[in-house]
Amino acid sequence: AMAAPRRPSGGGLRRAPQDGRLDEINKEFLCDPKFSDEKDLEEKLAVFKEKYMEFDLNNQGEIDLMSVKRMMEKLGAPKTHLELKKMISEVTGGVSDTISYQDFVNVMLGKRSAVLKLVMMFEGKANEGNPKPSGPPPERDIASLP
Repeated sequence: AMAAPRRPSGGGLRRAPQDGRLDEINKEFLCDPKFSDEKDLEEKLAVFKEKYMEFDLNNQGEIDLMSVKRMMEKLGAPKTHLELKKMISEVTGGVSDTISYQDFVNVMLGKRSAVLKLVMMFEGKANEGNPKPSGPPPERDIASLP
């Protein structure tokens, strides 16, 4: 019997294990008393997971230097090799040259302000600031043009 043709899933299959793994880690953060007073923790973790998976992760499912480099270029904030290394070492505390999801979440939730965190926050704000316009643009926009 012929196998049913597999529908192309736009890379979704490759990501599925990663997705599940990050969900597991999110659950651990949700149970962590250290973050019990964090507002909207579940929503935040869902966003962090999406953000993390936006990076082109290496085979270990971690963010490496090239991933950060590409992400920064995509955000329109390219960095030098040295700056990238500094960002990664800020996030990992200098113990690793790749950023695990735990590292990522710890920085995003932590009190320290790492460059990566600022960039991510900034990107989030930038996206919130301009929701996709639906329908014709309101008139006042045209009036307010210089």
